[in-house]
Amino acid sequence: MARSSRSSRGAGAGDFGDGDDAELRSAPSRRGLLWRFRRGLFLLALFVVAAASGTLWVASRVPLPEATPSLDETTYVCTAEVASGCDAGSALVQLSAGENRSVVAYDDIPQVLRDAVIAAEDQDFFNHKGVDPWGIARAAWTDIRSRSASQGGSTITQQYVKNAYLDAERTLGRKVNEAIIAIKLEQEISKEEILARYLNTIYFGRGAYGVEAASQAYFGVSIRDVDLAQAAYLAALIRAPEAADATRDPDVATRRRTSVLDAMAGLNMITVDQAAAAAALEWNDSTILPRTPATELGRVSDRRFGNDYIVAEVRRQLIERYGWAEVHGGGLRVYTTIDPDLQRLAFEAVTTTLDQPGDPSASLVAVDDLGRIRAMVGGTNFETSEVNLALGTDGGGSGRQAGSTFKPIVLAQALNGGISAQSLFHSGPDIAIPEANDGEPWLVSNYNDADHGVVDLIEATRVSSNVAYAQLMMEVGPFEVAGLAARLGVKAPLDQVNSLALGTEEVSVLDVATAYSTFANRGERVDPTLLLRVEKKVDGEWVVVDDFSNRGRDRVLPTEVVDTVNYALANVVTGGSGRGAAISQPAAGKTGTTQDSRDAWFAGFTCKLTAAAWVGYPGGPGEPVRPMTNVRGSAVTGGGLPATIWQTFMEQATVGLDSCPFSRPDQLPGRIINRQLSACITDPQAPPTTA
Repeated sequence: MARSSRSSRGAGAGDFGDGDDAELRSAPSRRGLLWRFRRGLFLLALFVVAAASGTLWVASRVPLPEATPSLDETTYVCTAEVASGCDAGSALVQLSAGENRSVVAYDDIPQVLRDAVIAAEDQDFFNHKGVDPWGIARAAWTDIRSRSASQGGSTITQQYVKNAYLDAERTLGRKVNEAIIAIKLEQEISKEEILARYLNTIYFGRGAYGVEAASQAYFGVSIRDVDLAQAAYLAALIRAPEAADATRDPDVATRRRTSVLDAMAGLNMITVDQAAAAAALEWNDSTILPRTPATELGRVSDRRFGNDYIVAEVRRQLIERYGWAEVHGGGLRVYTTIDPDLQRLAFEAVTTTLDQPGDPSASLVAVDDLGRIRAMVGGTNFETSEVNLALGTDGGGSGRQAGSTFKPIVLAQALNGGISAQSLFHSGPDIAIPEANDGEPWLVSNYNDADHGVVDLIEATRVSSNVAYAQLMMEVGPFEVAGLAARLGVKAPLDQVNSLALGTEEVSVLDVATAYSTFANRGERVDPTLLLRVEKKVDGEWVVVDDFSNRGRDRVLPTEVVDTVNYALANVVTGGSGRGAAISQPAAGKTGTTQDSRDAWFAGFTCKLTAAAWVGYPGGPGEPVRPMTNVRGSAVTGGGLPATIWQTFMEQATVGLDSCPFSRPDQLPGRIINRQLSACITDPQAPPTTA
């Protein structure tokens, strides 16, 4: 028995020695010196941690250094439909300096997200004093066992310190400074404040810094509304945001989210069932948004309907007023005057009218009676041309000749200067006015060499007589007309030449819309604006930096003068060159066509809304402007394509707006000029006038 027992033990020992013992003998060579001395190294690590802790305690008595400047925050620009609360979800565009961020308070961060981040990044956050020696030791031991740097020992406080107080240098000295500042910081501010600062600072990928920007970038919702699965996903992004983006690698994203959920369940923050349900969610468009890279303009939420041109102009104006740094990092909330519905109508009016190959370009600007720019079509494809055709030189291009849309300004100056609308002028096919063209004869002809006979100023406006208006210009003078144009709202510089009466000077579409809106407002100019209100958060409260809603009104012309001008312009729409612009409520306006149809216009208004439409080929720098003499087989005139665009837009845009009649004034006072005694042609809707 004894021998047998010994034999068994010997056999067992022999089996063990041939197998397991051999494996043990070969293990050190395979695992290396770290494994052989693992226990000693671990004790050494503990000693280092203890010594470091004592050193850090002493060092923590030094003053806290000044933090880096306040965080840059994204500026949001919203349209007029957003009365308040402009944020990433409602913004037309987000403007940032590369760091898309919206700072939120601790109370606005839901508990589920706080828990997820603590479970993922620093489970002892509310217990340690800024540095967690045991956490460092555990990380060191894990690294030793795995022979890789798989665990980080930094606390949330240290991670925040690294971002807010230190540079990105990876040295032992920086790590010591990081720990010292972390301990000091926890002595001066609360854990809640540290966590809030951390969550507003860290990078989550997709250009999003902080939890609010991240929630909007990945889910399109405010951080206040995230659920468990979303919170776990955001927490999982912190270590490697680009690698864990579910649109790039859904498997990695799933593993990391599940790891966070398991950690939360292990800490009794959620139940096992809740963790399993959240982990089971698949990635799709309803779970996570696709990536939307920023353009040079910023992150434009809706690039349809010519919105890029609006964004570019809003940004230009903001930078001019507040500076680049404040616009891209000041966290402004900008409310614009653009009405999204009217912008869509304007864009569709342009693109449905000009829908044939080879058609020219067009622009439309609409301004209401309060000076608010409600729609602005500066172009239809920002990627092919960034020139805003509505703004002239301010839009990166050039102005365009106004044509006969300038005649109402000449008429207004004449009436304001005491000339009666009953004045008569010969309007044959052409006229030569001696020495009126810089000492040379001024040769003027009507469109298509039409002979209108003798006309008063109401009729001359209705038929758009160049010959009659050239003679009228000789009565009022270009200096006075240019001055009135500026007071009406034309910003473009104008040469004081007689041909100004026929619109030979270059203006912008916005210039024309502004001048005509002054007529719509019966002589009161309201400077147009794209900006309604700008707000900024101060001490946690939103305050108004600038309010543009109460626009000042400047009296430019007497009401009785403007009423006569408007009556003449109403005749253009009801029975003149602008018949194609007639809508279902009273409207007034004027066509404009320049030489060789290089530019064609229609500008008009009701008493609540004004719009100017221009059609033409833009041309390039130094290139001659292409004429529109053969578009769809005929020449383009103001009463054609521009009037159609205007009518298509205004018919729908004025629904529900008050309408006003443009009636014939009871009196047409003033000095009657009689340039032709042989006949008397007057307003066809009024009794004959006499000289």
